[in-house]
Amino acid sequence: MWTRCWLWPLVAMCTADFFRDEAERIMRDTPVIDGHNDLPWQLLDMFNNRLQDERANLSTLTGTHTNIPKLRAGFVGGQFWSVYTPCDTQNKDAVRRTLEQIDVVQRMCQMYPDTFVCVTSSEGIRNAFREGKVASLIGVEGGHSIDSSLGVLRALYQLGMRYLTLTHSCNTPWADNWLVDTGDSDAHSQGLSPFGQRVVKELNRLGVMIDLAHVSVATMKDALRLSRAPVIFSHSSAYSLCTSRRNVPDDVLQLVKETASLVMVNFYNNYVSCTNEATLFQVADHLDHIKKVAGAGAVGFGGDFDGVPRLPEGLEDVSKYPALIAELLRRNWTEAEVRGVLAGNLLRVFEAVEKVRDLTQAPEEEPIPLDELEGSCRTQYGYSGAPSLSHRQGFLLASLAPLLLCLWFL
Repeated sequence: MWTRCWLWPLVAMCTADFFRDEAERIMRDTPVIDGHNDLPWQLLDMFNNRLQDERANLSTLTGTHTNIPKLRAGFVGGQFWSVYTPCDTQNKDAVRRTLEQIDVVQRMCQMYPDTFVCVTSSEGIRNAFREGKVASLIGVEGGHSIDSSLGVLRALYQLGMRYLTLTHSCNTPWADNWLVDTGDSDAHSQGLSPFGQRVVKELNRLGVMIDLAHVSVATMKDALRLSRAPVIFSHSSAYSLCTSRRNVPDDVLQLVKETASLVMVNFYNNYVSCTNEATLFQVADHLDHIKKVAGAGAVGFGGDFDGVPRLPEGLEDVSKYPALIAELLRRNWTEAEVRGVLAGNLLRVFEAVEKVRDLTQAPEEEPIPLDELEGSCRTQYGYSGAPSLSHRQGFLLASLAPLLLCLWFL
């Protein structure tokens, strides 16, 4: 009797240690690729992007979910850093703010070359794994960052953008966001407008992943049906387990399966449990559900660290990834499935997107119609009927003619 009392806790402890040891063994050569981390926003918010401020030292940074020691402890080997600018910058300084956040990511790589290496390809990620560095990639979070311009889209690609989230929590003139499904926003495009469809085609041509986190269900379905390559949800969970419209419903998960796309599970409590409290085990439930509906190849991690105020017990920062992998092993995920969710599934999607890329194809050039643009501060150069420089000069001379005539008679 007494032997049984102390034996079972000992067995449980040994079993827990076994799964943790197995998780770390697997992660040593297949580290985590996380789809979404908002550390660059925290660097703006806390230090106004002054990375040389001694408080901003990423080796000792406090008050964030992410720093270099935590990344190492969590076996993070690839990170899509979120280049984010809020919706209130739309039709204002969104492009400038986006460029500044891209600059932050690039300077992180320059200041910490022993830890970070900025890459723009799946092969770059694999090389970083071999070097023991964190492959650092740019995901632009919100279509308002391109200001409805295909030229800006192409420029951001040249600067390293490798996924674009089609909306944030606001409509763009060409795509509807998730708040349409809650009734908090009006549908503007009923999914993707014709210009939004051109954006998707141009992303395919360039080899940029299409990210459907934050978009409406109609936008999800339009993009999944239109894209010639798999798409991603960089930080979304399963709607069936938490009925937040930020999550992916089962009928869309079926399309994810059909298109070999990827859902990278978000850890924000309110998208995990639909309450302010959540646990690591509930996150694992989301992973299980997506695996069940869409297949093991459709699952990844998009923790949303440093972008949310509340995280599950057991997943308080980026160092906790081994505990989540141990839980998946405990749930009888195979080693191959675990390696997929860690990195293989994202690499497969990225490689498929790269195969579809065709820079020899003529780029999309048709601009968004002028009457679909918003914002009172816009100029109208290039649009039919917009005043050209010569027209303005002629108008100026015409308006000065009466004054000149009066002066002549004086």
